[in-house]
Amino acid sequence: MYQVIIADDEAKIRGGIVNLFPWKQLGFEIAGSFSNGKEAWEFTLSHPVDLILTDIRMPIMDGLELSEQLLPHTKAKIIFFSGYQDFEYARRALRNGVFDYLLKPIKYEDLLDCLTRVRDVLDKEHHITRNMEEENLSYYEKIISAVRSYLDKEYQTATLEQAARLVNLSPNYLSRIMKEHSDCSFSDYLLKTRMENAARMLKDIRYKQYEIAYRVGYDNPKNFSRAFHQYFHMTPLEYRAHPEKHH
Repeated sequence: MYQVIIADDEAKIRGGIVNLFPWKQLGFEIAGSFSNGKEAWEFTLSHPVDLILTDIRMPIMDGLELSEQLLPHTKAKIIFFSGYQDFEYARRALRNGVFDYLLKPIKYEDLLDCLTRVRDVLDKEHHITRNMEEENLSYYEKIISAVRSYLDKEYQTATLEQAARLVNLSPNYLSRIMKEHSDCSFSDYLLKTRMENAARMLKDIRYKQYEIAYRVGYDNPKNFSRAFHQYFHMTPLEYRAHPEKHH
């Protein structure tokens, strides 16, 4: 596990990065988090550190000063993040050998991409070969499993936005993961879950058709009938009369 430290004077941001990101799945471990550059600098003097994520504007010692102090003493990679879209910051950061520069608010996908590149560089430096496909699969499998579990339970009111919040991803990125790493996209899996539950309820004569439509997430029974017909190639009434015809 590569050792990571984080420096940011905003406790909420610092805590979010530490706790909401799947560090271990990516091969990293949080060794410490600090509210200013001086604390981070002092920690690196006595602990092995492979990666430093630091804000630029901090009290006591800012990120640029930290990178300048570190330059002659460590091979640790440095990623800056800042809300200041200032070219001079970026230029000084690159001059100090900084690996990358991310703007706040930090996007989950941008940090994921950046960390994957850092790990590749560190692996080359340490002559480590990984079965990346297997590792990534395990990471994506956990996300897909969590989303499917959510849809299986909450199919009536489920949304992509809510699913994305559950796994700490943006809706667009979650949608992409479901398309690329699953046999079923988010919308296809939601439709499948709704239709299969509707079919199950149609076999029970206690449920009225409009009630089933509502229970599986359709406010308009006509829209439900249309979707059901497209999915099963028969209307809900036909299915109720001949459920054995369903394949």
